[in-house]
Amino acid sequence: MKCSLRFWFLSTAFLLVFVMSLLFTYSHHSMATLPYLDSGGLGGTHRVKLVPSYAGLQHLNKGGLLSKSCTCRRCMGDTGASDWFDSHYDGNISPVWTKENMDLPLDVQRWWMMLQPQFKSHNTNEVLEKLFQIVPGENPYRFRDPHKCRRCAVVGNSGNLRGSGYGRDVDGHNFIMRMNQAPTVGFEQDVGSRTTHHFMYPESAKNLPANVSFVLVPFKALDLLWIASALSTGQIRFTYAPVKSFLRVDKEKVQIYNPAFFKYIHDRWTEHHGRYPSTGMLVLFFALHVCDEVNVYGFGADSRGNWHHYWENNRYAGEFRKTGVHDADFEAHIIDMLAKASKIEVYRGN
Repeated sequence: MKCSLRFWFLSTAFLLVFVMSLLFTYSHHSMATLPYLDSGGLGGTHRVKLVPSYAGLQHLNKGGLLSKSCTCRRCMGDTGASDWFDSHYDGNISPVWTKENMDLPLDVQRWWMMLQPQFKSHNTNEVLEKLFQIVPGENPYRFRDPHKCRRCAVVGNSGNLRGSGYGRDVDGHNFIMRMNQAPTVGFEQDVGSRTTHHFMYPESAKNLPANVSFVLVPFKALDLLWIASALSTGQIRFTYAPVKSFLRVDKEKVQIYNPAFFKYIHDRWTEHHGRYPSTGMLVLFFALHVCDEVNVYGFGADSRGNWHHYWENNRYAGEFRKTGVHDADFEAHIIDMLAKASKIEVYRGN
């Protein structure tokens, strides 16, 4: 009997010590992972405490570890409003390819390499290491102040923007994301004049002002070699089509779209409809993972059912609706579902 009591006492004591050790370790780790930002040029050193964005900590919020203090009309950190959204969303996957997440999972590597297969293989990590000597290779969205609302406008290229008068509203956002050609000069009243992020692949790339982030959407290792070349030697002039040999953009603002995030959209959201998601989908989900409030402009057909760009007249309604690559109908369905879940607001235009 004495032996049993002694065994029970020692076991209980050991368990208490183990639990206290775990609690101490967790508390210490939590405090250690809250970084501080030194903000210079503000008349002295001002240390601002930042925490990860609500979008990135959505799953923690489900466990009641965070209190909601988002100041937006709609907050990405709001959970429970849509089981469909919560079951698809993963805030742990970074939309930006950086020095920290260079190593792609094998299934992602294989999928990405088959998007636009090449005759010559390249060591992706070696290419990235050289590229990150030219561009930052950091994730600028990793931490932010949860008490401020980051409002983002995702501006597509649909003809429904023409005559919409959305320009002033678009320009009022913190981030304004555009894709591919997306001219603004001459269309300011309908599409706005400001741009903070421009998403392009090599074959659609153009020069950008110094205050705009060039976000490269890479479909192959050659695209990474191209951006490094276009910002330095200018040696690469052709991929599967002619490309700009030199690119005038702000090197400090260049970001690389993460293939793992690309595949996550293909698997979780567009669910393998089409060979891969459209650029519009890539930009929309980028915004959903770095912004607190997302408003969408210039997606879908115009009021007459025509699918064309706002800067051109296209006589063939539905030309861009289905291609061998994207499924515009299913992507439109996803946008509708996001709107119903109150995660985005869609401005339909004309």
